[in-house]
Amino acid sequence: QVHVVESGGGLVQAGGSLILSCTASGLNWDDYLSGWFRQVPGKPREGISCLNWSGGSTYYEDSVKGRFTISRDNAKNTLYLQMNSLKPEDTAMYYCAADRSFINCYTPLRLTDFDYWGQGTQVTVSS
Repeated sequence: QVHVVESGGGLVQAGGSLILSCTASGLNWDDYLSGWFRQVPGKPREGISCLNWSGGSTYYEDSVKGRFTISRDNAKNTLYLQMNSLKPEDTAMYYCAADRSFINCYTPLRLTDFDYWGQGTQVTVSS
């Protein structure tokens, strides 16, 4: 049984940084396409970053490009999202997810392609 858990969210001032972590049991991140998504109330969940199984394919949505970095520690089987220069508009619930079907990242990321999801971690950026 697969269990995915995000952590690291919190309250941060604009311009600050956070690192989100995503651990998984029952799957190895380096066997899957991994993604980070975010959602604000009343809006659709959007894919913001992707990392493929080999680490050779990545994707960043334009609004986070240059500020966020997706990475993975295979030894810890943990996925990360380093978030720098945070803005109030980054406030959202953040989710990680695993997709077993696709080899490389693609855009836009489709929620229905991802098989396993965490419960989310809240990020709030104050102005």
